Amino acid sequence: MSLKEFAIGQLAAVTGCRIQTIRYYEQIGLMPPPARTSGNQRRYSQRHLDRLAFIRHSRELGFSLDSIRELLTLADHPEGSCAAADEIAQRQLSAVDQRIRQLSALKAEFERMISVCRGGKICDCRVIQVLADSSHAHCLSDHHEGALQMSAGVAAVDAGTARPE
Repeated sequence: MSLKEFAIGQLAAVTGCRIQTIRYYEQIGLMPPPARTSGNQRRYSQRHLDRLAFIRHSRELGFSLDSIRELLTLADHPEGSCAAADEIAQRQLSAVDQRIRQLSALKAEFERMISVCRGGKICDCRVIQVLADSSHAHCLSDHHEGALQMSAGVAAVDAGTARPE
């Protein structure tokens, strides 16, 4: 183990994680509390760096914070069975498969909307007509639930209300 210590800004730079996110992970217990200097500044060890890299990689793969918490608990007990980790990964794979199906339906809907639009006036624009139809009668598939979930995530990010990374 390295004796090197990191200030929070250094840890953020090395991992590509925002300072706010590191503090959030500490607050919710994913990261252990760091040591403090006499001036009350956080000092992180290699252990913190490794754990944050694990969390960051898990988030990049789409794992929820609850799943990451489970995976970290398992990682803290290296002699245990990996069956639980496999189950968590399988759940994530199922969620990815579902999202792919939803995105495929959305893609098909956009392709159809665009292909039937003749490029004339807005009053005849098929894209505008489909989007304005609140009954969704012009839609090919029931893609709206997944689209709403995805757009809610985008809206939260746009509004700055999403959880950090």
